[in-house]
Amino acid sequence: MFKNMAMDALGLSDIGAVIKPEDFHKVDSDDYVIHEEGEKIYFLIKSKTDEYCFTNLALIHLDGTSAVSKKRLLKRFTYSHHLIKDVKLETAGTIDMDIEIKLNMGEQSYSIDVAKVHIVALKDLYKALLKISSIQRENALYYQYAQTSLTTASNTVSRCTTASTSEEQFKAINQYTFNWLKYAHETYMRKDFGEVFEKFINN
Repeated sequence: MFKNMAMDALGLSDIGAVIKPEDFHKVDSDDYVIHEEGEKIYFLIKSKTDEYCFTNLALIHLDGTSAVSKKRLLKRFTYSHHLIKDVKLETAGTIDMDIEIKLNMGEQSYSIDVAKVHIVALKDLYKALLKISSIQRENALYYQYAQTSLTTASNTVSRCTTASTSEEQFKAINQYTFNWLKYAHETYMRKDFGEVFEKFINN
């Protein structure tokens, strides 16, 4: 009930508003941020029906548009599993009331309308998402290289291996393969982009 009253107090409409950090605790998204594991909100857009909460770990979307009645559907897109692509910012014309930020999170496409008074803040979000997208693309390429190099090495070893290969040698090769894949995953499947948000979001 308190959060519904807070929404009205923030003057929200169908066009989204950028919520200030001191008001993050007043919105529903805050209830789903995993504060216990260091997750932190960096940018939050709220309208009467939806919330778009960008944390260091994920985009949390409280979707009221497609939900039945007053129910809302919670969607969580972690950066480690959902690549950000096609980030665009559409500025307002002379008579337009809103601006739009557009992006794809994995297979999900978003076009978020925001009141044009928030253009400066939205430009910061645009830069942050663009940088995250760039890092994700580069890391995906490096991860592919790591897998390819392992396959090449494995094929080479297979050609050199004889029937006399001992159980110890097999275990050593298997352990090395596991360690290599684990290293590549931890290095190139980045989970936390707090550093990027810290750099671009000027709250």
